[in-house]
Amino acid sequence: MLTEEEILARLKPGCICKGIKLHTILTAIENGADTYEEIAKRTNIGGGSCKSKRCRAKVAALLVKQNQ
Repeated sequence: MLTEEEILARLKPGCICKGIKLHTILTAIENGADTYEEIAKRTNIGGGSCKSKRCRAKVAALLVKQNQ
């Protein structure tokens, strides 16, 4: 059964411009991606109309949290 956090991650945006869900980014991190570039390559985030400003900041925060 999914936790509340997992359910919310499936609903929340990770990259608004490209329509990629937060869950997709978290899965990439869980599978070993440890830089923005690697996560972008695996998930197709970035390169949208904001030029990665929103998702890059979100990924940076997730990576810091992961490394704590």
